[in-house]
Amino acid sequence: EILQVEAVRTLLEHSPDVLPIACGGGGVPVSRVPSRPETLQGVEAVIDKDACASKLALELEADGLIILTDGGGIWKNFGKVDAQEMAQVTPEYLLGSKAGKKFPGSMGPKIEAAVNFVENSKNRQTAYAIIGDLKDAAKMLSNEEGTIIKDDVPSRVVWRERHDEGTPKPPKLTRDPPKYG
Repeated sequence: EILQVEAVRTLLEHSPDVLPIACGGGGVPVSRVPSRPETLQGVEAVIDKDACASKLALELEADGLIILTDGGGIWKNFGKVDAQEMAQVTPEYLLGSKAGKKFPGSMGPKIEAAVNFVENSKNRQTAYAIIGDLKDAAKMLSNEEGTIIKDDVPSRVVWRERHDEGTPKPPKLTRDPPKYG
């Protein structure tokens, strides 16, 4: 349960110039006291920020969910010479191919959150989720960058075109953390 979802809904409905930031870091973990359900108490836990974002988008009945990363969309053979990025893909394809399972701490939760949103949306016919790099956010809705997850995809997956003599440009892998500021 997201405790202050109505506050977020009110901001979205009545303040179109305001962009609410919610579920940052996943939120604060609490549980209801069984003998007093209106009372909350803090608990030791970790709330996954991607799962929280998916849950919030579902509760708000959002049309789409955008998950920003520092590594682009969903890749087959990520980091290898034959790496290829998915441009569009169905939830069923992702589940069947076990995409993201090799990277359970990074891409795995993002893929699970995106699939959860699309599969459980009240508007499933038109619902979509996008996973892509923060620097590419402006190009993600037009599908120039990132990966769109939705039900209506020809052949269940569309691969991004290859660059430079038929080879893809996989993201640079580095052990250094990103530099900000």
